[in-house]
Amino acid sequence: MWHWLKGLVVGVLLGVIIGFAAGLFVFPYLFPPPAGTDTLTEAEAGELVAQGTFIHANPSDPVHYGKGKVSVYPDVLFLEKDFEVGPGPDYHVYLVPAKKVRSEADVEDTMYVDLGRLRAFEGSQKYEIPAGVDLTKYPSVVIWCQQFSVLISPADLTFEAGSGQKKAL
Repeated sequence: MWHWLKGLVVGVLLGVIIGFAAGLFVFPYLFPPPAGTDTLTEAEAGELVAQGTFIHANPSDPVHYGKGKVSVYPDVLFLEKDFEVGPGPDYHVYLVPAKKVRSEADVEDTMYVDLGRLRAFEGSQKYEIPAGVDLTKYPSVVIWCQQFSVLISPADLTFEAGSGQKKAL
């Protein structure tokens, strides 16, 4: 009798744990948020400071990928309409002071700027850049999973010649 009861308790606990873990990973695929449809007006944008393209940092990882363009203006970071990342929990948009970010280690020990939680896994989105940020010191934009400390997709920025790269304090 005790073996049966012990087996039942262990089975229920394993079922709950496995079900919860599967739900964390499956839920965003089954119920993704709607695509981003933000637009950027000329008045909001100002002069283009830098541009980049998101890449698949680890091609052997089919879950964590990204693609599409990003544009950086003095006050706004804009993910273009071709932006897309593989869905997951708690994604954030970071400005990172490291060049050519390709692994979690490139982000974890840096003083990045968190622009906020990613609002959609695809489509155009805009994020306000805090006052006082010297954009020349942040040559990368990354999509980062805060919950699991995983690099989803980096974008190397190319700064425009003669642009107002330094944001006023």
